[in-house]
Amino acid sequence: MTPTPLPEEVAHIIQLAIAPVFTLAGIGALLNVMANRLARVVDRWRALEAALPETEPLTRSLYHSELSVLDKRMERIHRAISLSTLAALLICVVIILLFTGQLVPIPVAQAVSVLFVASMVFLSVALVSFLMEVRIASRTLRVTRAVLEAGKPGKPR
Repeated sequence: MTPTPLPEEVAHIIQLAIAPVFTLAGIGALLNVMANRLARVVDRWRALEAALPETEPLTRSLYHSELSVLDKRMERIHRAISLSTLAALLICVVIILLFTGQLVPIPVAQAVSVLFVASMVFLSVALVSFLMEVRIASRTLRVTRAVLEAGKPGKPR
């Protein structure tokens, strides 16, 4: 039978778990931002899809182009959300292992290290995917501004 951990040992484990918990909170905030962006893209997709049958051929072509861009954005955001969620899950396992290692006499230091590094790798790839989505959205916005500028009175076309 394993001895009951002393309160100061539990307090030490809680101190060790605070950094991963803050990381988990940060990932949660990122997931919130990503989910909101995905919701906006999906809303725009649905609006264009609903309007598609009633549009003229030229407008339909523009809608198809925008739907293609929205599809790329959804793919990138979905990848970022999936990888961020996986990173958060690994952080949860790290926290579980920190406490389990205190209660059960098993070596967890190497597993905790590997899982934390893996979590950071997944989070890094997720952030790159999110950055790619933002770049696609920004590029599309710049094209829209150019079209708007070209349509202003007094501007050469």
